[in-house]
Amino acid sequence: MSSGLAVLCLLLLLTGAQGFGILPGDSLNHLEITERAILDTAVQVCHALAQAEGTDFSFPTQPYTAKSVAVACGAPKSSKSFRQAIFFITVMNVRVDIRHALNASFHFDEEMFVQGRKIITEGLLAIKANIKQENFEAARQKLGEICHPTQDFYSHSNWVELGNKVPNANLIRSDTSIGNIADESRATCRNCDGDNCTNNILEDVIEGQILTSGYFGIVPLVSTKPKGKCSHGGAVDQTSTIEPKGGINKDTFSASHGHLHTAAANLAIAATSELLQNIRLDAGDRPFLQMIGISKRSSKALCFVIDTTQSMSEDIDAVKSVTSSIINSEVGTEDEPAAYILVPFNDPDVGMLVKTTDSTVFQTVINGLSASGGGDEQEPSLSGLQLALMSAPPNSEIFLFTDAAAKDKQLKSTVTALIERTQSVVNFMITNSSALNRRRRRDARQLSSRISASDAQLYTDLAQTSGGLAVEVSKSELPEAIGIITESSSSSLVTLLQAARNPGEADDFTFIVDETVTDPRVHITGRSVRFTVISPTGESQQSGDSTGSVITASTSVGNFITLRLKKQSGRWEVRMVSADPYTLKVTGQSPVDFLFDFVEASQGPMGGFDVLDTRPRAGVNSSLLVSLTGSDTATLTEVALVELSGSGEIRGVVETQDSGNFLVLFSMIPSVEFSVRVKGQNVSGTSTASEVFQRQFSTSFRSSNLTITADSNSILTPGTPYTVPFSVMTNGRGGNFTIRATNSRSFDSTSPTSLILEAGKDVNGTVTLTAPRNTPSGTDLTLTIEAEAAVGGDTNYIMLRISIINPLTDFTEPRCELIQLQANCSENCSMSTWDLSVRVTDGADGTGVDRVSLQKGNGTLNTSLDAGNENVTLVSYSASCCDADVQLQVVDRVGNVGSCFYTNREGSQSAQSSSTCVRQSLLLCLNTVMLGLLLMTQLGLR
Repeated sequence: MSSGLAVLCLLLLLTGAQGFGILPGDSLNHLEITERAILDTAVQVCHALAQAEGTDFSFPTQPYTAKSVAVACGAPKSSKSFRQAIFFITVMNVRVDIRHALNASFHFDEEMFVQGRKIITEGLLAIKANIKQENFEAARQKLGEICHPTQDFYSHSNWVELGNKVPNANLIRSDTSIGNIADESRATCRNCDGDNCTNNILEDVIEGQILTSGYFGIVPLVSTKPKGKCSHGGAVDQTSTIEPKGGINKDTFSASHGHLHTAAANLAIAATSELLQNIRLDAGDRPFLQMIGISKRSSKALCFVIDTTQSMSEDIDAVKSVTSSIINSEVGTEDEPAAYILVPFNDPDVGMLVKTTDSTVFQTVINGLSASGGGDEQEPSLSGLQLALMSAPPNSEIFLFTDAAAKDKQLKSTVTALIERTQSVVNFMITNSSALNRRRRRDARQLSSRISASDAQLYTDLAQTSGGLAVEVSKSELPEAIGIITESSSSSLVTLLQAARNPGEADDFTFIVDETVTDPRVHITGRSVRFTVISPTGESQQSGDSTGSVITASTSVGNFITLRLKKQSGRWEVRMVSADPYTLKVTGQSPVDFLFDFVEASQGPMGGFDVLDTRPRAGVNSSLLVSLTGSDTATLTEVALVELSGSGEIRGVVETQDSGNFLVLFSMIPSVEFSVRVKGQNVSGTSTASEVFQRQFSTSFRSSNLTITADSNSILTPGTPYTVPFSVMTNGRGGNFTIRATNSRSFDSTSPTSLILEAGKDVNGTVTLTAPRNTPSGTDLTLTIEAEAAVGGDTNYIMLRISIINPLTDFTEPRCELIQLQANCSENCSMSTWDLSVRVTDGADGTGVDRVSLQKGNGTLNTSLDAGNENVTLVSYSASCCDADVQLQVVDRVGNVGSCFYTNREGSQSAQSSSTCVRQSLLLCLNTVMLGLLLMTQLGLR
């Protein structure tokens, strides 16, 4: 790399450091490094897209936020999904310090350079394969995991001390040398001079550009290291007291080499950006942005689970009509679903799942549905719902249509667990039969004789857990009911209040409408319900009033009532009166919302908090990590765990964290079903005064006295048995506990069906499963392990997301061979053109060329397969002579990326020779430099 380019890269790092707020005394952590790199890369990708599409792009103001970047990218409604993706990726990064604290490979400790790079490159392969299969959640999980060692390399090794000013690009390439790694017998450090470790790395190591890292151990009298080796350093590291004493880590300003913390942090940001750019080059700009949560479509899927037995013919016709209406109203908008999913079910089987991003294809499949079969009174509705929940992305919207009770009620706990983890909303559309069908009923009131109270309650319970509705209507009323629900649904839908009462009782409910909320609505399900709505000014309107100033519109269909409220900020009240069970939900449209995870304090040496993959433990203290979305001025003032079917609530203590997060500490978790409600202050619009906002999470949760733990390599190789050890413990009554292990792909698996537990003691088990050899690389799999008590019904679960990846044998990027370059350029360049023909190959042992695209150039590009060899892609390019240069990006099927440059400039050798294949590291640094220069321009820097 030229010295000039190195200087430019360093310049960007320094200006980036200022942009990322690295000031003396303020150490940067993994969470902040990862977030800044994602925000920075997103800006670059969106700017490049705008240039390619010929649209304007305005750089957001520094420091970047998820909201400002989403707006700059032309996808303001993606603010929440973008923030959610960043939140998840950073949490997965931080988890490495908790789950793999003593695994040196994950931190490049103990000179584990080859092993650490293997974690990164294998993870990179999985991410690229996941994105190709549109399994974005799996890609985000693995991205968080490999960001951690990528960043630790610069803090834990001596890369900075060796004088390097740019990242080590070979960390993301498995076919190159990382550097000159120190032999195990080679001494690398001397004792620090007291607390001063500035010069403890040996001079011959520095002069010879020898790569080393510190050793680390936490067990007194046992921890050791080879003679003469450096230690990590710090109070926890027991090897730092063994000669040579001290350490070399740069984790914070107070660390052994804290004087280099800024340089290490800057390189970590640049290296994370380079990693993201590598993924982007393989995936393409739009899929990359979708992976990090930015899209001009909704991040949710629209999913229909449909009973196709004979009695459902009218329902299917209604679904066809409503589907067409939904698609026509949402295509091309930010509310257009990310995917469309159909799960038909009949008796005895669940049909083939259809998943597509093409609305026309989905409409065709829906229109092809027909009713047949059946014959008994129950259908496998929960099996269909289980498949939908396993296949849809998180936070999706699912509609289940049936006129029968569930014959697979034993799946209720499994489906409940899936709802809690995916946080998807499930609406049950339950109909009676017309006079033409075998399930004939005179009116909707007789539905309960067709589906018993307990059967109907099962659907109501699941809807309530998901934040959805269980709507009971006649078949003729079904289109109207679906229309009401979908009309108010969008990517900016927020929940202000959610409650249920069973048995029914009179109760008063309050909620706050803030200035950012539009289209506030009240949704009620239940029979014989009376209500009074009171506005912030004291005006009221009752359910029996035909007119009023509080409710602007109301609709009642079956057991479902929806009210549109006038837009008025302040505290509202709804007074409910009914002896029958009912549910109450208040929604609106607003950019301001929140995300959260249950977390627990780590018992490991690094401390911190780990996100729970299970239900929280009942009756003991617990914590939530909360993040606000859609506002850069909002702050959190109150978080409460609210009983869904009662008036009880537990309020937590809010502590502000880095990057706009809040840690909330609770003295105990409720023993009944509960939801999370937050309140805060926000400055909206042009006003400088803050106002109170209120939001409630739509999904409800449960606690448990059972604890399940499991951890396994998140990459599965097809055809190879994959084992997942797990342990179960009860803090309650011991006994025989049922164990269920299910996976989303229905792969063959073995596991214990029961375990005998004693209170307070772990009992181990193992799940073994195998993916067929022909499983496509990038397929994701969700493994759910459940434990259920024989007495009392206490259940808990753990869910693991696993990527199925075929072993990689192709490490070489595709190559370009010049066939012909013909330039007939005149003095008036705009009146003439030049043409280029290129042959692109991936070599005899390669996986094949996946795509060829323009990285630079404004001409016309065409590609085709060679008729005599499908492993060869023929490229033709034609451009104006005024546009003299072209750079092709060539990508193979496993994500190796090459770049080929040609020019028609007179006297240039490139016009007569084969392409110049540019290494990724140089390309990425050039891209980064260009972004840095653009940012400097925006910031007025020279």
